[in-house]
Amino acid sequence: MTNLIKIKDVSSTYDITARTLRYYEDMGLLSSTRSDDYAYRMYDENAVRRLEQVLILRKLNISIRDIQRIFSTSGSEVVLEVLGKKVQSIDDDLALLHELKEIVLDFIREIEQVNFRNNYDIKQLYSKAKEIETRLVSIDYIGKPSNIARLIEVTEKLDKKVPDIMVVRIPGFRAVTVGEQSWEDMFRSGGFMYQLWQHVHLYKSVIFDCFDFLLTKGDQAEWICAVKDGVTDSDVSPFRLFDFPGGLYAMAVSIDEDMESIDKVADKVGRWVEGTNFELDAGRDVMFNMPYLYEDGRDPAYRDIEEGLGYKQMQRYFPIKLKDRI
Repeated sequence: MTNLIKIKDVSSTYDITARTLRYYEDMGLLSSTRSDDYAYRMYDENAVRRLEQVLILRKLNISIRDIQRIFSTSGSEVVLEVLGKKVQSIDDDLALLHELKEIVLDFIREIEQVNFRNNYDIKQLYSKAKEIETRLVSIDYIGKPSNIARLIEVTEKLDKKVPDIMVVRIPGFRAVTVGEQSWEDMFRSGGFMYQLWQHVHLYKSVIFDCFDFLLTKGDQAEWICAVKDGVTDSDVSPFRLFDFPGGLYAMAVSIDEDMESIDKVADKVGRWVEGTNFELDAGRDVMFNMPYLYEDGRDPAYRDIEEGLGYKQMQRYFPIKLKDRI
């Protein structure tokens, strides 16, 4: 086989992780091949051209599902339909932003009519602001109640795709680790994921009924599982035990294996942390796990979560710490 490009070279050239490439392949958007003398995925010229098309469509914020539809048809009808809907979505967002601007300007005009003289110091201004804040959703608001209702509606629509964030403290625990491995080795048939599951009877839950975390380290990963008290190195051989320190994390929910959702979560957390007294802790790794791990069939009681949502949840944990005080 000639003119095949290694997955690491494709990843480097297009500034995309190997995991995202595998995700696109799992979604049927790409195809790869392997040679007898090379264990990892490689891509031919057609696959690279297809990847370029995928990346362009993703830059236009076209969903994976719609990209699948585009590639599954030979004509131009589907792509024109998808792009047409995207234009309409942009127009809708622009209209909402324009309306939001007018609402804000209306509030500015109201504030400009207020007389802040006569003993209105900073503390009194703050008290007034808090008073208004508590009345924003009330029909008794002295300004324009319709503005308040529409403000809430507009901002909710503009923020509909953005996940909420929760700060959690993960306690330290004793854990078994496979060490740093490539994503390919981690998930291949009979790989480290399979081997770790052979010791599942030794594990204990840490958070959200989950005992495991996958720490991301660029193109590699480290899988760790919390073990019960009394477990020894010989019990988990050939793996080793270590003490995981835990700590503070900004946690948000993404959709399992949906890179679009995962990217949105990472972007939101990065923007969210800038408005807090926290900062990302570069000395620790971002990690993730699947809450309520047994919903796949081990315990039918958990199946209602996935059925109700229509997808598997993935918790993503971003290490944070308090900003240094000057």
